[in-house]
Parts: sequence; C-alpha cells; structure tokens
Amino acid sequence: MDPGYRSPFVDQFRRDDTPRELKVLAAQGGLAATAHEQLALLLLLSDDPDREVAATVNATIKSIPSEPLRAFLARADAPAEMKAFFADMGISAASQPAADAAAPLLDDDEADEDEDEDAGTSSSSTDKADPKLLSGLPIKKKVKLAFKGTREQRAQLIRDPNRIVASAVLSSPKLTEAEVESFAKMANVSEEVLRVIAMNRTWLKNYGVMLGLVKNPKTPPAISMQLLPRITERDMKMVAVDRNVPEALRLAARKFIVKSLK
Repeated sequence: MDPGYRSPFVDQFRRDDTPRELKVLAAQGGLAATAHEQLALLLLLSDDPDREVAATVNATIKSIPSEPLRAFLARADAPAEMKAFFADMGISAASQPAADAAAPLLDDDEADEDEDEDAGTSSSSTDKADPKLLSGLPIKKKVKLAFKGTREQRAQLIRDPNRIVASAVLSSPKLTEAEVESFAKMANVSEEVLRVIAMNRTWLKNYGVMLGLVKNPKTPPAISMQLLPRITERDMKMVAVDRNVPEALRLAARKFIVKSLK
C-alpha cells in the first residue's frame, strides 16, 4: 500500500531486495524512525507478500497507543493515505494535533538500554563517533543513531556499507544542509547516497551541494554532467583542469568555456 509519504529511508523498503530481517524489524516498529516514517513503513509492509511480515504489521498497528496516533493523524502534514487507512479501521483524527512529528509512536529505547546493560555497555558508550564502535553495532542500533545521534555519528554512519543505515542518515530530522553539503563532497560514500542527494530538489538549491556533486569523482557521470551547466564560470574553469573528475566531465567543462568565449 502506498503510505503517501516518501523519504530516502522509506524508499529503501520499496525495493524487492530489502533483507527480510529488516522488514520484520520495521514491521515491529523497531527501527524507531519519526512518526511519519514509522507509520509509512507499517502501511507499506501491511500487504507484504511475506505473510509473517504482514501479520506482524497488523499486530504492531493494534499496539499503537490510540491517543498519540489520533493526535498524529490530526496534523496537517499527516498524509491523506494514512488518514484514510486508519479511518477504515475506525480510528479518526483527534481535535488537537500532535506537537512533535519527530517522536515515533512506538519506541523501544528502554528495551535497547536493557540490552546494552546486559551486554556490559552503557548508552553513553556510543556518544562518540568511534568508527570501530559504530561499525560493530547491530543494524537496529545504527539506524537509531542515524536518526537520533550526533552530527559526528551521522558523518560516520553515512559511510556505512548497509544502504538502510545511510538512507536513515539522509532521512534524519536532525540533518542539516551543511551536513548534506559535506556528504556531497565525500569520495568514500556510496554512489547511491550521491544519487539520493541529487534527487532532492531542495538540497540542490544549495549551490555548495550541487558543486560538491559535480566535483565528486564518485558521482555517477550522468548526474554530474546534468548539473555541470548550472555551476559558475569560475568553478567551470576549475572542473576543466581537475584530474580527479572523469575525463568526459573535464572535456564537457572545456567545451562550455570555449562556447562562452564566442
């Protein structure tokens, strides 16, 4: 079912190759996204071909506290598809909307803290973006940190080899345009991260983001070539002699420069 909400994180679950264990976690509401994304995942997976996933979604939806859910549905930014879905279940919007859309309707942070204690670690042990520490965390914990963690943690997790983790970073309500600009310049992120950034029209309005994508040797050529005409003449001249970018991009930049001189 189309939940009426799109984000890099939610879009990952539209793909046929999403690992089953992650679908199950999402169906349990256990990835602790924002309320928008948490409900979007539940609706998206509600008719999943995997019967266990679909049944888990049904049980999770029934466990959502009624009042917070109704308050969320009263928000102006709650998608019409979500309102219709719950209306069919006899759940209507409250008279007053929820103030915070970033707070998930189901959260198992306390359970995670108990798990940390059982494992002999504390919640403060992940406060710093220690690459070794973060890389050893389970996917569920990485996703939570991608959404709720620090800027330093997001800078590390955006490079995680698991696309679900990186997409959670790009969907974080705490993410700033300055961070997106720095990601666009990173040559050690996946091509998919750069594709997602390039597909976001709001981010592309930031010239630094656009230029970062053009000059990033990891950016797919089709994207950098499309963005090339939008950069300034000064930056065009720099790209024309930049040996870190693909040769085809350098040649295209030179052609633009020659054409501008005629």
